[in-house]
Amino acid sequence: MSTESLNAPGIPVAEGAAAVLGAAARFSVDHGDRLTASTDRSGFVAESIPDGVVFAQDAGEVAEVLRMATRHRVPVVPRGAGTGLAGASSSRRGEIVLDVSGMDRILRIDPEEQLAVVQPGVLNAELNAAAAEYGLFYAPDPASTAICSIGGNIATNAGGMRCAKYGVTREAVLALRVILADGRELRTGRETIKGVSGYDLNALMIGSEGTLGVVVEATLRLRPLPVQTATVAAFFPNVEQAARAASAVVAARIQPSMMELMDGQTLEAVDAALGTDYRSRGASFLLVQTDGHGAFLEQDVVMDAVSPFGICERAVDDEQAAALVTARREAIPSLEKLGRVSIGDIGVPRGKLADVVSGLEAIAERTGVRIFTIAHASDGNLHPMIVMEPEDSVTEGPPKAALGEMFHLAKSLGGTLTGEHGIGLLKRDWLQEELGDVSLEVMHTIRAALDPLGILNPGKAI
Repeated sequence: MSTESLNAPGIPVAEGAAAVLGAAARFSVDHGDRLTASTDRSGFVAESIPDGVVFAQDAGEVAEVLRMATRHRVPVVPRGAGTGLAGASSSRRGEIVLDVSGMDRILRIDPEEQLAVVQPGVLNAELNAAAAEYGLFYAPDPASTAICSIGGNIATNAGGMRCAKYGVTREAVLALRVILADGRELRTGRETIKGVSGYDLNALMIGSEGTLGVVVEATLRLRPLPVQTATVAAFFPNVEQAARAASAVVAARIQPSMMELMDGQTLEAVDAALGTDYRSRGASFLLVQTDGHGAFLEQDVVMDAVSPFGICERAVDDEQAAALVTARREAIPSLEKLGRVSIGDIGVPRGKLADVVSGLEAIAERTGVRIFTIAHASDGNLHPMIVMEPEDSVTEGPPKAALGEMFHLAKSLGGTLTGEHGIGLLKRDWLQEELGDVSLEVMHTIRAALDPLGILNPGKAI
């Protein structure tokens, strides 16, 4: 981080932006810091860069920065680890970025109540490592767990690989401390498992993509580590068969803790990056885990459900199981070695998985866009990933057309535009078609009530 004087030659900063930056102990107007803060991991390329970046140290500083931003009507873009996949933390000229990644303390773990109190910059994997010392874990499990932060997970209501059994982020957040646009502090939720006093403002904040307030502290529900885990790896002649196998597992009425699908070309990219040979074993892959006291009994049910569609095997030990999970986690980093990646996030009813993967193949053929598919198959959440040349943009031309076709495909199957990544900037064009005018009007009314000047993450989410 480089912090420079606002009066340095060649660094023009408007008076209002200077006042907001000056309210922080640490800020930067360095070109490199501003460029980094202008985008996220979505593949979106910002048209310009923000005026400066505040590196917040505590809740009081966040409150003061937002008070000054309201006073001077300066737009503020909250930012965590920058791993978002919809452009929700992208920023541009005239805006200030409020980076809370430095607020990264685990404040308390209560093993008896099975909860943790953390700041927003704590990484998902760091929380799990700390919870494991008490025989507990934090269930939401994005594939980017090693680099994504709790604040970002809350902003997008992130899901991940364990969410079909344990729920998405909303089910794991008990309470929040939020700084509103005018600097007031709002406390939502409670430390008890149950509580229905008043409207559920806790749930409202989760998934709001930084447009209603800035989370400065979260109380999170932890769960006991599973006593045992059983793993099945299955390979299929094509991705449609893998999707049918996943639907068969769902129909068998068991609840896997993880069921992940990858198509053949994604396997090729993983093999190239990791030196593995998964693609030689089939043209698609399904990873299924069950956990708890009945893990191995449920594994038998999985084997019976999957075997008619492909070749499946049980992981012989924890090391082999961990290697299989690593292959899935490394799917996106492996594709990023091939070009600029934009990651789709559609959801469909679980019985429609085969239909949607066939439809994605047709979209790739029609548009000429390279589409690689992975999926959280146990909850019907697919990530069709467009891989482009470095100079290409996902906001125009064939990539933009492919994104639109993906949404219309999901909608035609009874699905949704986004399962866990949010709307951000990339998907606003299709939001009205899914939600309708009344829903959007209500959402805009709520947003205006909490942020009447519209300074928080303008243009995002809704």
